[in-house]
Amino acid sequence: MSSTFFSSSMAALYEGYTLCGLTPSQNLSNSGIQGVEPVRDSDHVVVTDSRRSVTLFKVSDQKSLSSWTVKQGQTLTCSAVYNSKTKEYVAVSDSKVIRIWKEEDIHLDKAFKATVSSDIWRVHSAAELEPVVLFQRGAVRFLDSLLSAPKQPIEEVLAQEEAIRWSTNVVTESQQLVIFTTEQKGDNFLYLQRFNPNTLQKYRLERGEPGLSPLSFSASYKDKHIRLVYLYPNGHVYQSLVPVRGLAADEGAPALPLPRSLLLALPVGEGLLEAASAQVLDEAHVAVVGLPHPSAGAGKDFLCIWNTNFQTLQAGKEMKGKIYGQLWGYSNKLFIPHGKSFSVIPYECPKSSLASALGKLRQAKTEESKASTSVPSWNNILHEDKANPSKTVETRKTRTTRKSQSAPSLTNDQIMELIKTASVAEVQKEVEGLLSRTDVQDLQPSLGQLAASLVSRSLGEEAFYTPSILAQLVQTRCLCHSMCPDLVLLALEKKDYFLCQLCLQFFPDIPEAVTCACLKTFISMPDSDAEKVNLEPESISLMETLMAGERDPVGLQNGFSPATNDMDQSGGTEAEKKETTTPPEQICPVGLHKGVLLNEVLMTAYSDFFLLPHLKDLSPQHVVLLLRYLQFLYLKYSQDAFPQMHGLRSPTLTQIMDWVCLLLDAHFTVLAMTPETKGLLHNLHTFVKSQVRLFSELGKIEGSLHELNKMKVNKDIGQYSIEVIELF
Repeated sequence: MSSTFFSSSMAALYEGYTLCGLTPSQNLSNSGIQGVEPVRDSDHVVVTDSRRSVTLFKVSDQKSLSSWTVKQGQTLTCSAVYNSKTKEYVAVSDSKVIRIWKEEDIHLDKAFKATVSSDIWRVHSAAELEPVVLFQRGAVRFLDSLLSAPKQPIEEVLAQEEAIRWSTNVVTESQQLVIFTTEQKGDNFLYLQRFNPNTLQKYRLERGEPGLSPLSFSASYKDKHIRLVYLYPNGHVYQSLVPVRGLAADEGAPALPLPRSLLLALPVGEGLLEAASAQVLDEAHVAVVGLPHPSAGAGKDFLCIWNTNFQTLQAGKEMKGKIYGQLWGYSNKLFIPHGKSFSVIPYECPKSSLASALGKLRQAKTEESKASTSVPSWNNILHEDKANPSKTVETRKTRTTRKSQSAPSLTNDQIMELIKTASVAEVQKEVEGLLSRTDVQDLQPSLGQLAASLVSRSLGEEAFYTPSILAQLVQTRCLCHSMCPDLVLLALEKKDYFLCQLCLQFFPDIPEAVTCACLKTFISMPDSDAEKVNLEPESISLMETLMAGERDPVGLQNGFSPATNDMDQSGGTEAEKKETTTPPEQICPVGLHKGVLLNEVLMTAYSDFFLLPHLKDLSPQHVVLLLRYLQFLYLKYSQDAFPQMHGLRSPTLTQIMDWVCLLLDAHFTVLAMTPETKGLLHNLHTFVKSQVRLFSELGKIEGSLHELNKMKVNKDIGQYSIEVIELF
């Protein structure tokens, strides 16, 4: 028997972060989150709470971009969705009022509203398709058709005591489908609404144990079938396959039986599950939240990824606080409310074989495949360099790596024991041997334990410290802050600022308190001490470019020239203008290396809510210095002549302005009462004023720019052409 190995990696849950806080109901029966829907791209979602608010988030920044609220006394009864065809949001309040608005709208009361004749259950939307409205009594309408006659009569599809429990939409190659489940006197049914042709099919789910109904449903589409996965309170996960094409059912015809197969029998501990959910990730993996880990103690709820092909647990993460039985998944991210936090957990599910599912795959590779394996460089790791090294270089590097592996090395357990007592030199030799292995990514859990042991001994023994090994471990991308929470603080204690820089670059989950600790250390460091620190070369190149521009003439900056400051420029001879020196705001207020370290802090992910209290601990002198540095960056970035550093890590203009706002929010009273900061605040005000003027001017030509996008491009263009476009 032969096996084909597709991947050497198991599914993985990466370190999560908090998208926002929760305000659960008083009896903690629900999380306060009604729904999560994707918007525009993989990095934006719209979150609807159970009361009155809809909020648009940029997920990677953990930041709310816009928020809309209905009036006091009104309630959102359907989670908002995004209509990608019209670039509008759609939600339902008080079960019958459909609200439609655009992102630039501020007040929902001034947006479009339409009242329908029957209660709505959900609105479902898919990319580039028209939203579909599902009514509580089972009828379905396209949104445009419904809005053309809002008071049209709506038929009742469900029986008298039948109620919808769950619904979703599924997109096939040719059409959009709506599926929903109902419950009636202990029986569970599935409805499949097709639109081409317009038919409704009803299925009866097989009965489980008496008194047990599914806790959650999840659906996916493949090979002309809808795959329905549902979780029962006893931990059993079942699968049913529903054909997309089927015969139209006669009105009043009995429901068709829907066969099921047992997918997983999960351990639930004592009793039955009360709040849990299962979500299909791909054809071989299911995420489950609210169940205990098989090897953990009772009373702890976990998020786990199970391989359904081989019945194996592949990844697990404990979720603190109460689990509400809610789980959403979009763009390789899981969204989970728990306790008082709404968390985002990135995940990965490679194609699996039996060996990888058991965690024992050591895939043999041919010489040809080894020759095509590239070795990571700083550019690859940080910026995914466009230029690929030549195959000759790759082959030479691969052979060097293979040679270094030929010598026998200790096992992971032996290295862990060695760390407890051996000298720095011995530990460094063995760990470097471990890191030279080609399967280092398979050792992720071991590397986390190894780093924690190194940090623990370094904290306990003043003479023991292995900076180069810790730096290499961070560069593997197998570590995160929660796996080794004392690493950044150890680096600060040892004044190992290169290691601090790496942690800020590679750890996606650094708490705001630790970020602020780094900020305080960096900004209070004398420039003379900072210049002695070895830092990542490319980040220094960026600062050198910025600071070299201090002597260059300043161009127009997004409609704002700092030399003018909106003041009268009349007067002054040409000779006087030539002798004009560089304005103080154009001179970097910190040294080269200190600027590099501050840039890393500016690029670290954070939540405004959690960062703001820590920023209030900064001294006024440090706040003013940081604001002056942010002003310097803003001016440099705004110059039309400033080259865009595409290949280098650098803060974005948005990140710079966000930090300005945060610092002003945290210290505005002190800054407003300090005479020395009057000029700085005036300049910041001028920046905002110039940006408002710029966007106002851009708004005047917005229509013309949209027309340019619609123009057909002439594909018959030679090597050289001139095209004249007239804008009216």
